Amino acid sequence: PIEWKVEEEYRKKKKNKDEVPPVEFRAECRAYAQKWVDVQREQLKRLGINGDWDHPYLTMDPEAEGTIVGELLKFAESGQLYRGAKPVMWSPVEKTALAEAEVEYEDIVSTQIDVAFQITEAPNCPELVGAYAVIWTTTPWTIPVNQALAYGPQNEYTQIRLGERRYIVAMDLLHDFLRRVGHGDATRDENHPFWNEAQSNLTGSMSFGGAAFAGASALHPMAAKLASFAGDGSTQRDIDFFLRPRPFLPGDFVTTDSGTGLVHMAPDHGEDDFALCKAHGIEPVFAVQGDGKYREDWGWLGGQGSVINPKFNAPDGPICEALREAGGLVAASADYKHSYPHSWRSKAKVIYRCTPQWFVPMDRPVDMPHAESRAENRWDNEGGALEHPNATLRQIAVNAIAETRWVPEKGRNRIGAMVEGRPDWVLSRQRAWGVPITLFVNRKTGQYLNDPAVNARIVAAVRAGGVDAWSEERAQEYLGADYKLEDYERVTDILDVWFDSGSTHAFVLESGRWPDLLRPDGYTGPHADLYLEGSDQHRGWFQSSLLEACATRGHAPYKAVLTHGFTMDAKGMKMSKSLGNTISPIDLMKEYGADILRLWALSVDFTEDHRIGKEILAGVADQYRKLRNTFRYLLGALDGFSEDESVPAADMPELERYMLHRLAELDSALRQAIADFDFNTYTRVLIDFCNEDLSAFFFDIRKDCLYCDAPTDPKRRAYRTVLDVLFHALVRYAAPVLVFTAEEVWTTRFPDRGSVHLEALREVPAEWRDAALAERFEALRALRTTVTEAIEPLRRDKVIGSSLQAEVTVPASAPEADLAELFITASVTRGQGEEVLITATSLHKCGRCWRHLPEVAEDGALCGRCDEVVAGLEA
Repeated sequence: PIEWKVEEEYRKKKKNKDEVPPVEFRAECRAYAQKWVDVQREQLKRLGINGDWDHPYLTMDPEAEGTIVGELLKFAESGQLYRGAKPVMWSPVEKTALAEAEVEYEDIVSTQIDVAFQITEAPNCPELVGAYAVIWTTTPWTIPVNQALAYGPQNEYTQIRLGERRYIVAMDLLHDFLRRVGHGDATRDENHPFWNEAQSNLTGSMSFGGAAFAGASALHPMAAKLASFAGDGSTQRDIDFFLRPRPFLPGDFVTTDSGTGLVHMAPDHGEDDFALCKAHGIEPVFAVQGDGKYREDWGWLGGQGSVINPKFNAPDGPICEALREAGGLVAASADYKHSYPHSWRSKAKVIYRCTPQWFVPMDRPVDMPHAESRAENRWDNEGGALEHPNATLRQIAVNAIAETRWVPEKGRNRIGAMVEGRPDWVLSRQRAWGVPITLFVNRKTGQYLNDPAVNARIVAAVRAGGVDAWSEERAQEYLGADYKLEDYERVTDILDVWFDSGSTHAFVLESGRWPDLLRPDGYTGPHADLYLEGSDQHRGWFQSSLLEACATRGHAPYKAVLTHGFTMDAKGMKMSKSLGNTISPIDLMKEYGADILRLWALSVDFTEDHRIGKEILAGVADQYRKLRNTFRYLLGALDGFSEDESVPAADMPELERYMLHRLAELDSALRQAIADFDFNTYTRVLIDFCNEDLSAFFFDIRKDCLYCDAPTDPKRRAYRTVLDVLFHALVRYAAPVLVFTAEEVWTTRFPDRGSVHLEALREVPAEWRDAALAERFEALRALRTTVTEAIEPLRRDKVIGSSLQAEVTVPASAPEADLAELFITASVTRGQGEEVLITATSLHKCGRCWRHLPEVAEDGALCGRCDEVVAGLEA
C-alpha cells in the first residue's frame, strides 16, 4: 500500500495530503516504491531466485504506464466502459472506492439493533395497520438513510404483543427476536406466562404469509420526532425525506437465516437494496460523504460521523439514543460477532457507498475491433475474440477458465464461482498515486470521447512522460483541433491497481522489451505458460489478468495457473504481529541458509496452508545434510576421473547396470513431477534415491571396490563411470532446489565450465532400463534388509563388531548373485530351510580391506587381492 505508507509519513509530520500538489505526491510515492524494489531485489537474489534483475518490469515505468493506458482505451474503444452510480466498497479513511480484491475480512464485534417501523397502510391485510414491523441490522448508521422495507414472499410471519405494541417478525425467527428483547426464558417454556399476554388482544390472525405486505407502507421510526423539528433550523426538504412512507417491497433475498425476516432498505449502502429500490423507482440520496460523515444538510445527524466509528453506532451512541427517544429502538447490544470487510491498506472498516464510478460491464456483449497489422501494436493478432461472437465478458472468461490448466484443480471451481457471481468491475479510484483513467467526458451528453486519434496522442504522451502527462495543462493538446476543452471534463480518477497488474501480460510478454519472451508472429493463444501466486489471487491478479485479456484478446493470458497456500507458524496458526509469531525468511536464511529454506518450501504440500518453525527446519536441515554428503562423496570418489576411464554400460557388472536402471526410473519420476508441479514428490523422490539407493545401498556395497581395488580394475572403473553419470544427473536434478549448493558442487568439480544453471537435464538412454534385472535386484535388496536385521542383535550384544564378521546362511531359493559382496559379510551359504541364520566367523581379517577371508593367514595380513594391488602400486 504505497500511497497509504506515504500518507502515514504525512500524518506524522502533520501534513495534509490534499494540500500537496499531485505531481509532488506521486514523486514521493515513486521514490518510496523504488526503495522497496531495491530492497526486495536483493532479498529475492538471496533466496536464489533467477531473474533479469537489471531489467525488471515495474508498473510505474512510463512505458508500462503507457501500455496500461493503451489497454484501458481498448476497453473504451470497444464500448466496454460506462459511468454509473452503484453501491461499491468504500474506505472512509482513504476516501476511495475499493475492489473486492483490495478487501480483507476480519472478525469483529458489532452493535446489533432491532428497530420498529409502524405500519400505516396494508391493503392486503388491513388489520396490520398500527402494528410495528421489526427489522434487525448490524449497521445502525444506515437507518438515517432508510427508504423502504423488504419482505420475503415465501416467508411466514407472526405478530406478538409486547406491552402496548404489536410487533411483526418472521415465524422462524421469533425466538431469536425474543432473546434479543429479554424474553429468552419464554423461548424455553411453552407454558410460560409470557405467552398468554403476548398472544392476547391481537388484531387479525397471529400468523400470515409474506403476501400480506404487498402494497403496504410504514413510517420511518424518526418521522414523528423529526417533524417536531420543522422550522427549528431544519428545512422542510430535510424533514420531508423522513416523513415519506416506506413501502414494503418483495425480495427473494430475504430469508429466515437470521434477523427478523424483514430487511430495511438503504439503496445507498447495499447491492440488494440498490437493485430492489431502483426496480421500484427509489433512487439513492448520497447522504454519506466520502469521509464517512453525513452531509451537513442531512435532516438527522447532519455533519456527524464517521459511520464506521464503533462509538457512533453503539447502544449509547447518537443513533440508538435518538431511536430510543423516538420509541423506535426495540433492542440494542454490542455483542454481535461476525466477519466484516476491511481495507487491506489502512486496515480500517469499509462500507458500501453509492457513488459515481467507472465500470466494466460483465454482461454486455463484447465487440472487439481488430487492426490491420501487428506493427500498430493495438488490437493486432491479439485475438480470439471472433471465436465468441456476441459473447459477454463473463461468458468469455468462464470459457477461458475451462480451457486453462489449474494447479491444484480446485482452483478452477474457486475462480469460476467468483467470476460467475461477480458484479461489474469497478475500475475507478479516488486517489493520486496510480495510472489515470485517461478519458474526456462530454459535459452535455455525459458520454466519453471515443476517438482513436485522441487516444493515440494520450498513449504516446504517457509512454514518454509517465502518468504526470495526464494534466489539465496538456488536455487541449490531446483533444487536438477537432474538440474544445471547455466542452469536456477531464477524468481525474485513477485505475484500480488490479487493472495495472492485470495488464502486465501486455507489457511484459507482448511489448518486445524482453525479446526472448515474444511469441512468433501470428501466434494468437495465451502468451504466458504459467502464472504463479497465492490462493488469494483468484480474486486478485489471476482474475484481473483473466478479465483484462478476455476483454481485449478473447482468451486468458495464461495457459496454466498454479496457486499455493499460506505459511503458518509451527502450531498452524496464522502469522500476526499482534501474536508475535511472525517469522522472517531473511532471518531464517541467516541461521539456515537459503537452500534449506528452499528445500522446505518444495517439501511441503504447497497447495495447502503449511507450517514452518525451528523444529520443522531442523528436520529439513538434516535432509539437506544428507544430500550435501552425497555430493561430497561423489566429488571425492570422482577425483581424477576422466572419460578414458569410462566403461560402456553393456560391459558393467550387474549392480552398476541395476543402478543405471534405477536412475532411469528416477529420471522419469522427476520429469513427471515437474510436469505435474508436484514439487513435494520431486524432492522426496530425489532425497529417497540419494539416501536409500545410493548411501545405504550402492555406495555402501561399492566402498570396498573404490578403496581397495586397483585403479585399473574393470569393476572399479565401471563404478566410477556410474558415479560420473550420477553426478551429472543429480547435480542437475538438485539445481532448481538447492541453487547455491548445486552451483558450489558443480564449480568445485568443473571450475571452468560456467554455471550448472545453464545446463539442461541429460536424456537417459532407453537401453538402461532392464525390468528383469530390476525385479531380481528388488528381491536381493529385500533379502539384504532381512540379513541386516538378523545381524543387528549380534552387534548389539557385541558378538560381532561389524557385518564383515558375520557368516550368513540364506534360503536355497535366494536369487543368484555375489551375496557376500551385496551383504558386506564374511561369507554366505545356502541352507535347507527358509530362515536367515547368522554366526560369527572364525576367519582372519585382512589388514587392508578388513574382509575376513580363508586366504588370510592371520589378522592384519593381506588377502590375495590386496597383496596384488599393493604390489602393483609399489612397482
